[in-house]
Amino acid sequence: MSVSSRSLTSLTRNRLHVGIIGASECDPELAQLAEQVGAGVGRAGAVLVCGGLGGVMEAACRGAKAEAGLTVGILPTAERSQANRYVDVAIATGMGEARNLAIVRTADVLIAIGGSFGTLSEIGFALKMGKKVIGLRTWNIEGVVSAETADSALALAGLKLADS
Repeated sequence: MSVSSRSLTSLTRNRLHVGIIGASECDPELAQLAEQVGAGVGRAGAVLVCGGLGGVMEAACRGAKAEAGLTVGILPTAERSQANRYVDVAIATGMGEARNLAIVRTADVLIAIGGSFGTLSEIGFALKMGKKVIGLRTWNIEGVVSAETADSALALAGLKLADS
């Protein structure tokens, strides 16, 4: 391994990994909220981890990339090429929804934005593992810390934003 490879590994391994989970299809309002959260993750220098496809995942990655953030997509498919265009590191699992567990294991904290049963499974895994889950317009269940805005969700996730 080259010196630059070791440096990159050290820089990313020690950064906070924020899992963004949520709807694979969403309306423009939810997409805007996800993009704001992703931008905050990027601005804070954290690593954004998601399922790598569309909807909330794509919007969050777009926001992170606008702030020069690093995005990781853990895909349900066996093809890296199926990741949305804002994913830097595409991990093709070929595991279908079982990849939800890999997303949760990789993240230090999770922010759920909208979503359906796939999101619910990720929330369940995260809570069982004792990980903090912040919810924005998502499942209202015990253990999920509710947030009203992107900024409040980011603050609850422990992100220190440069301009705050």
